[in-house]
Amino acid sequence: MRPLLLSIALLACATPLSAQSASLVYTLGKDTVAIEQWTRSATSVDGEMVQRNGAAVARIRYRLALGRDGRPTGGELARMQADGTPFPGAAKLTRFTFTADSAVREVVFADSTQRRAFAARQATMNLPTFVYGPFEALAALRRRGAAVDSVPALGTGGNVTAIGLQALGGDTVRLRGAVPYQMLLRLDARDRLLSVDGSFTTNKVLATRGDGGLDIAAIARAMRPTGVLSVRETVRAAFGPGGMVLLDYGRPHVRERSVWGGTLVPLDSIWRAGANDATHLFTTRTLTLGGMTLAPGMYTLWVQHTRAGTFLIVNRQTGQWGTQYDPAQDVGRVELAMGATPAHVEELTITLRALGPVRGAIDLAWADRMGTVQFGVSAPR
Repeated sequence: MRPLLLSIALLACATPLSAQSASLVYTLGKDTVAIEQWTRSATSVDGEMVQRNGAAVARIRYRLALGRDGRPTGGELARMQADGTPFPGAAKLTRFTFTADSAVREVVFADSTQRRAFAARQATMNLPTFVYGPFEALAALRRRGAAVDSVPALGTGGNVTAIGLQALGGDTVRLRGAVPYQMLLRLDARDRLLSVDGSFTTNKVLATRGDGGLDIAAIARAMRPTGVLSVRETVRAAFGPGGMVLLDYGRPHVRERSVWGGTLVPLDSIWRAGANDATHLFTTRTLTLGGMTLAPGMYTLWVQHTRAGTFLIVNRQTGQWGTQYDPAQDVGRVELAMGATPAHVEELTITLRALGPVRGAIDLAWADRMGTVQFGVSAPR
């Protein structure tokens, strides 16, 4: 669903607004992936979020109850299908109770309720991705002088962790702790959430505050699943009998965002050279790449784009998610020869080319730029 079409749909669904109600439309480039709206009062933050992800559209309804001092005293969170019904076999509702020194979680199923108590001082709820309205309550506590950089938090599963807000100066704070993504939140003098920025996380969504009064049920009915956002692909090149080099990577789309030195590949950051799982290189022959010698086996590839050049990094760690980069396991790095692409490349494309029986090249093309590096291949024995 495009933002322009979505805005028309939202206006059609609008109802009389409350001064305490707000919404956020989360966009990934040109595409809307989630919508949240909430109402904050002195006693609670009540809201609902709908998102389209993969094969499904899901809704989350939540409530964070607040005491007279503004601290959470309890909460509820329900995950539903697009039509508002529970997912088959899943919990209907998760309830929370928070006291000065403990937290209780009750997971409600159709035929039973599971209850568990935890030792946790002045805890709060740990919230799913695209549920950020309740952080207004945490920001209000911060303004009153409370320490909110590490607050005990209880989610729908697991044990007590910690979440918090880190001041970055001005009106901006960063989420920290056991949140799925450490988004940047901008708040006004009344602790109203104005925007959410995931540019410097692997979840690149952006959202700006709008009016409340939306019909989330109608929006959910109109939404369609995204499908796989970044498909996985394996490319290969052959180098004589038994000589094979494979490269497995996820293929993100530009979606009208800035790439090199911008939103998707920020300057000096370590990028996974793809999406989701780390990009993996497998070789049956010894390779020479820059000053590196790569014995037969598996490696992961990473990219660092800097003002001084763009570098391909080879790392020994394998099998990990693409955000789990360990520089201590680097084999080395080699500079990519960067040039312009003949035409816009919407979907990241990596190519392996055999330039002969003992020589090959890796091409990495995205948006308006392509990086190339050549490598040597040991001769068959």
